[in-house]
Amino acid sequence: MKGLSSLLQDYEVGQRVAIKIDPTRVGTAPHRRFQGLTGTIVGRRGSAYVVEVFLGDKRKTLITEAEHLRPV
Repeated sequence: MKGLSSLLQDYEVGQRVAIKIDPTRVGTAPHRRFQGLTGTIVGRRGSAYVVEVFLGDKRKTLITEAEHLRPV
């Protein structure tokens, strides 16, 4: 179970985050291939964050909520 401080974490555009999928909220989780990757916040969409990660040499854009992100 997560603490309240991690649920209230707010991220700024340009901040680096690690993707750690929370299995209790699978509806907003990114694909499992992104587990453990580090990306950059590039925007917001409602309560979700737009995260840009590199998978090999390709740039991928994820839209996920804050419970799957950790600050780096």
